[in-house]
This record gives sequence, structure tokens and C-alpha cells, in this order.
Amino acid sequence: MAIQKFEDIIAWQKAQDLAVEVITEFDKVSNKGFKYQIYNAVTSISNNIAEGFDRSSDADFTRFLYISISSASETKSMIYLAARLGYIGNSKKENLLNNINEVSRIIRGLIKSLNP
Repeated sequence: MAIQKFEDIIAWQKAQDLAVEVITEFDKVSNKGFKYQIYNAVTSISNNIAEGFDRSSDADFTRFLYISISSASETKSMIYLAARLGYIGNSKKENLLNNINEVSRIIRGLIKSLNP
């Protein structure tokens, strides 16, 4: 059975969970530039999955999935920066990085399934 809507895609669900976790974690940070950048990066992951799903071809969907992976990498970079700036501790940093890596792995698996 083919997926009928993007909401059923596990990668999208996990990316949404990640966005909620990141946004909640950095809600109290006063550095508005930092918050803007990390919020845009983390929400871009699930948004590109959703946008790509409704494109006309697997090739277009795949292109958007690669953009999602790039946004995940940007989010990872911001997590490293957050730790260096003292916004989060090492334990939280490792937890968030693990969650980002999981989302990226799932997206890569989806890409492989579209391009056997």
C-alpha cells in the first residue's frame, strides 16, 4: 500500500517531533538571531518532506528529501553552537544530535526506497 498523505511518512512525523523538542528547548534563549536560525533549520526538515511529497515525481520528492537532510545538518551545526554558547549542556546536546541523526537516517532510507 502506497503512502497517501505526507502525514503518514515516519520521517515527517519524527522531524515534527524533533522540531517541537528543539523549539521548546530554545524558547527561553534571548538571542533572537540564534533562535530564528535554528527554528528555520529544524522546521525546514519536515516542511521539505511535506512539500516534496506532493511534487509530480519521485525525482522531485528525492530532491526535497536531500534538502531536508541539509536542513538536518544545519540544525546539527546549530546544536553544536548552542552547546559552545552555553545554551545547553553536553547531555542535551548528545540527545538532540542522536535525534537529528535518527531523522537523517530515516530520510536516507526513504530516498533509497524511491531510487532502488
